[in-house]
Amino acid sequence: MSRFADLSIPSPPQGAARARGEQRVPARRGWSQAMPGQNTALVRASFSVMAALLDFAIVLWSAIGCETLYYSLAYNVSGLTLPNLRLCLFAAILFVLSNVMRHEYSIKNYLDFSGHGWRCFLLWSVAVLCTLAFGFLAKATEESSRAAFVLFYAVGMLAIYAERASLVLLVKRSAERGGVSARRVFLVGFEREIEAFTRRYHPWKSGMNVVAAVALRDEPEALRDDLALAQASARMLRPDDVFILAPWSRTDVIDHCVTAFLRVPASVHLGPERVLDRFVDAHVNKIGAITSLNLNGRPHDALEILGKRAMDIALSALGLVVLSPLLLLTAVAIKLDSKGPALFFQRRYGFNREPFRIAKFRSMTTMEDGAKVTQATAGDARITRVGRFIRRYNIDELPQFLNVLRGDMSLVGPRPHALVHDQLYETEIALYARRHNVKPGITGWAQVNGLRGEIDSPEKIRARVEHDLYYIDHWSLPMDAWIIFMIVFSKKAYRNAL
Repeated sequence: MSRFADLSIPSPPQGAARARGEQRVPARRGWSQAMPGQNTALVRASFSVMAALLDFAIVLWSAIGCETLYYSLAYNVSGLTLPNLRLCLFAAILFVLSNVMRHEYSIKNYLDFSGHGWRCFLLWSVAVLCTLAFGFLAKATEESSRAAFVLFYAVGMLAIYAERASLVLLVKRSAERGGVSARRVFLVGFEREIEAFTRRYHPWKSGMNVVAAVALRDEPEALRDDLALAQASARMLRPDDVFILAPWSRTDVIDHCVTAFLRVPASVHLGPERVLDRFVDAHVNKIGAITSLNLNGRPHDALEILGKRAMDIALSALGLVVLSPLLLLTAVAIKLDSKGPALFFQRRYGFNREPFRIAKFRSMTTMEDGAKVTQATAGDARITRVGRFIRRYNIDELPQFLNVLRGDMSLVGPRPHALVHDQLYETEIALYARRHNVKPGITGWAQVNGLRGEIDSPEKIRARVEHDLYYIDHWSLPMDAWIIFMIVFSKKAYRNAL
């Protein structure tokens, strides 16, 4: 007879359990104790409505605040202007409608921060531009203040993102306590796979309310009986999703499960294989009639590459011009402090593992660039007095603006290591070489999170690689802008400097 897995779950409906002589399993934290028939559709719909109303309210309050502030400062008068408020109301409606059409208010989108910044920026900018176009055609912009509307755009963007971030934080914390039920989930498969799935993913933290889990026996006759009971139980519990948890090599078991659960009004999912844990952006891709599992995400399109390159050129050129006095003073200080050139060039691997020569202000008495490169350590006697200062405040990296203009590097990306260290880490750390799938950067996600300085343990280099791979898989122009902002203003970005 089939068994409801002893995995912190409630038993199936009592009638079904008694028919098989099965024992009830006590429920523990993170698993559903809901009665059969209970549905989360109303909860999901209520959350979506609440999230949409919050966005609408935040935009309106931003409009009122900007109007009041602008006219108080510019004209020393209080009050609101109807033309501007009409435009702001139109922008709020457009923004909310565009989010509704893209299903942005689904509770599953609020289980993590990923992508919210870029989506908010894109949809808000489109809403504001459409509002300006409508206002121009309707001659509604003649009596409105341009300065107040620009202020509304900037403040509205920040307010929307702050509200979204706060809501995501609340939903995440609730999910970690098992309080968010975005989907009712039914698990079916071999007991070992069910246990591994729950142990690795903690589904309740992702808003999944696991209503039951059925462990199948690996025998043809028993499998048929187990699936019949599982199908009947799923009909009574009415889950939103069914997860089939079996090795992908067991196509016979998977086929039987799919056939059984396609008759249940629920979405059927093939559970993840362990190999997918290595790829955060794996997804099903379809090109014509060919369906495949794309493991490492989509490549950046031409417009994204062009946008990143344009930002690199503009900001690097601006940096060289604005910081030229600092660059000159640093070069003079280095020459006066110790013997040797002001600039130091060392070979590094760039995009697609192509070598280039990185430019740095010399901060040490040695200039190693061979088969042996000794990393700087705390209290390293090779670091000069000026070198210690410029390393502390990232000034030694500023000549790399030249590498960015040449196209060898980007402003933001994984920090390149010396060739000998790259070759060592590639043999010791899985997926390390993926860092070369993008251009290296002057700074990166790891550096602004305090992961810099001496690498004296395997854990430190693994943490850096994990942050670099996260950046590669979640890259966007707003993320680059945020990292650049952090490298200037965040104290964490200067932590662990040598």
